[in-house]
Amino acid sequence: MPKRDIRPTGPVSRLASAAAALAIVAAWTAAPADQDPAFIHEPDSPDLEWAPCPDFMPDGCRLAILQGDPAQPNADVFFLLPGNTTAPRHWHTSAERMVLVRGEMEVDYDDQDPVVLRPGTYAYGPARRAHATHCISDEDCILFIAFEEPVDAHATRDH
Repeated sequence: MPKRDIRPTGPVSRLASAAAALAIVAAWTAAPADQDPAFIHEPDSPDLEWAPCPDFMPDGCRLAILQGDPAQPNADVFFLLPGNTTAPRHWHTSAERMVLVRGEMEVDYDDQDPVVLRPGTYAYGPARRAHATHCISDEDCILFIAFEEPVDAHATRDH
């Protein structure tokens, strides 16, 4: 005896599919929202707390924590490098996802040609890849950096 297909077809089938899709959407929208408030930070916001960079960085270099705990994974920071200064060769345990907010910055990763970042430029820096950073504009450079691992910077010797 041949097998019969007993699945509904036509309007009943479409109605069942629509009901299943609505159930999925309802489940997504019923999930509790993160209770932390949404927020924004501008580089000149008076509520930002700027702290000094590690000792090997130039005078006037500062960091502001935008989100997260810098001792834990997934923190976001603003990195301020004064105009016409250089952050000497260093590396980070974490990969960096960056967007230049202000100024003009040259980034020089080992074994790669230097690149110039302008406001709005996205850049990715691999974990443990040594680099130097030069703020080549007269105005201060401000770089947004999203770290995957805790925030750190390790000085290196010139090669």
